[in-house]
Amino acid sequence: MSTSPTLELAMDLIRRQSVTPDDAGCQELMMSRLTPLGFDGENLRFGDTDNLWARKGSDGPVLAFAGHTDVVPTGPEKNWAHPPFDPVIKEGYLYGRGAADMKGSLAAFITACERFVKAHPDHRGSIALLITSDEEGPAQHGTVKVVETLEARNEKIDWCLIGEPSSTHEVGDVIKNGRRGSLHGYLTVHGIQGHVAYPHLAENPVHTVAPALDALANEFWDNGNDFFPPTTFQITKIEAGTGSNIIPGECLVHFNFRYCTENTAESLEERVVAILDRHKLKYDLQWHLSGRPFLTDKGALVSASQDAIRTVTGRETELSTSGGTSDGRFIAPTGAQVVELGPINATIHKVDECVKAEDLDTLSEIYEQILVELLA
Repeated sequence: MSTSPTLELAMDLIRRQSVTPDDAGCQELMMSRLTPLGFDGENLRFGDTDNLWARKGSDGPVLAFAGHTDVVPTGPEKNWAHPPFDPVIKEGYLYGRGAADMKGSLAAFITACERFVKAHPDHRGSIALLITSDEEGPAQHGTVKVVETLEARNEKIDWCLIGEPSSTHEVGDVIKNGRRGSLHGYLTVHGIQGHVAYPHLAENPVHTVAPALDALANEFWDNGNDFFPPTTFQITKIEAGTGSNIIPGECLVHFNFRYCTENTAESLEERVVAILDRHKLKYDLQWHLSGRPFLTDKGALVSASQDAIRTVTGRETELSTSGGTSDGRFIAPTGAQVVELGPINATIHKVDECVKAEDLDTLSEIYEQILVELLA
């Protein structure tokens, strides 16, 4: 099949093996397309992470497209029908690592900007791109650091459109206007190691923690609300023991909360500690907050996104806060309106990741229409 400019650029990006945190030249390629449009690019490297802040214009309001060039590892390449970094179009689908998450969106960003700037050279406000190579990894040196840099010089984003794959059945049928918070707990329960034949001389931490874990798993945390589903608690790892005849001396438990605005990280931590103390455990507990929940209620960006999808596709859009975390958790606290709009997410992180080729052109048209709605 013939390839569009958006599809060609997506394929060029997929060919670059940018497994997190390696950018592999993707940002340089993107900047080569943005410079002729009048964008000024700023390379911001923190630690092992390459970041790009590109902006056209000096006035507000600022509409920023945000995304990431890094992809998750492929796993054994023998399991792929085609080499993961050798993009292939087959039966109308583009295959390759990052096709959906999210090099297709990056390509759509660029081609949308190209057409919009050509049609509206004197547009109001500013267009920006915030691109990182650290979204799929620890997310310590990527968007969070760029946002800190922008905030330090009082450079504000008014509207931020993140190209994460948000769609479920058809491109644009779902946009994310918020995300739940993510709170990790790392629990070490202490016992007394001993021989299994002499349990009276030992204390098995697996036995002592089990009732507490049952209580945590069955605890009612909240009902959710009009914007968010209820808070969930999940145990992600349990580890103990060194041999078949040894009562372990420690039990390690990792768990995670995906929580809504009916709770806070602090309230959840307090409730967990109360349950553990009620079961009289001897333990250490560390917490890691990956991100607090955020919500962009109906406003200019949500309305522009819905209107653009309706104009381009004729379909109505569902607002959702489901799914995992995204880099929106770093951008929303600055006061920016944030939405996530991208391709269908059915194959992200999977073997034979793919996206319908024509969807990338549709996505580019939607992005262009959002630019028209907000900055023309």
